Amino acid sequence: MSVRGTMNKFGFMLLMLIGAATYTWNLYQTGNPGQMQTLMMVGIFGGMIAAFAIIFKPTWAPYIAPAYGLLEGLFIGGISAVMNDMFQKSYPGLIMQAVGLTFGVAIAMFLLYNFRVIRATEKFKSIIFSATLGIAIFYGLTMLLRLFGVQIDFISVGNNSTLAIGISLFVVAIAALNLIMDFDMIEKGAEAGAPKFMEWYGAFGLMVTIVWLYIEILKLLSRFAKRN
Repeated sequence: MSVRGTMNKFGFMLLMLIGAATYTWNLYQTGNPGQMQTLMMVGIFGGMIAAFAIIFKPTWAPYIAPAYGLLEGLFIGGISAVMNDMFQKSYPGLIMQAVGLTFGVAIAMFLLYNFRVIRATEKFKSIIFSATLGIAIFYGLTMLLRLFGVQIDFISVGNNSTLAIGISLFVVAIAALNLIMDFDMIEKGAEAGAPKFMEWYGAFGLMVTIVWLYIEILKLLSRFAKRN
């Protein structure tokens, strides 16, 4: 495993994501929302299955990680097209700003990690892991409650309250700090001489965090747009 090899594989996955996202985006823009929605759902559930397969069987990463990038692209393109349509008048630059902020935050986190401004200590990892797990449980519970018709207003995309914005800012911060853990895992794996398949595993982990960060930034910007 090498850092360069991991980043090359991440770049390949990113190209897969961009290609698939462009396809579902264009479907929506050319008047095929039904087909876009179908592919978007394939992306959501297919991506979840692929992610769990890689997590529980890292040796499968070289075969499944590229497909994960493709599936996430189907979802990202669809949700971006819908959000762009929703805020076309009130926030015409929403998607481009979300993309720019996502990569801007990722670069900033890399620089902070590279110059050791933020160190991935065991305590740091424990705090970020606990916060991430808490967010995952919270999101899971809200999805479960929705099945029973219970809505939690302050986490809906349309809610622009101070509480909702504060929660979004917190989640964006945790997602961004997860990048530090990804960079650390890739660097430590390379130093330890981890097997070659771990390059795909490291690229997959980085992709998961980038996608999560983008979605959370998109939600945060949409809340600000609702205030205008």
